[in-house]
Amino acid sequence: MSGAKDLAKARAALATIGGETIERHIFLCALSEKQKCCRREEGERAWKYLKKRLKELGLAGPKRADGSGGVQRTKADCLQICEAGPIALVWPDRVWYHSCSEPVLERIIQQHLIGGEPVEEFRLHAARDS
Repeated sequence: MSGAKDLAKARAALATIGGETIERHIFLCALSEKQKCCRREEGERAWKYLKKRLKELGLAGPKRADGSGGVQRTKADCLQICEAGPIALVWPDRVWYHSCSEPVLERIIQQHLIGGEPVEEFRLHAARDS
């Protein structure tokens, strides 16, 4: 269990990144060691694109007074889907995406992260019993 000093450092780190103002968090399976869902190069390319575009559009980081920001991004080793990747998850919306190439990520950014509407064409739904 963490001590008071560790907890104080964690609270300071959360304040530094503006964690309590984050509205959406996108996780991207981009560094899979096993390379089951996509080739590592494909995942790295998708991650670089996501990082660049969120920054260019002023979406990355804490929500700011001018309305920009509010999106956190995390590069994941594995999101446990292991097919049809790169895979992304937008939280707290609980929306999973497959085939997250650069054009698909751009649609997710524009339509979901900015517009608030999931991109149904690339949304990954759980298999249903027949």
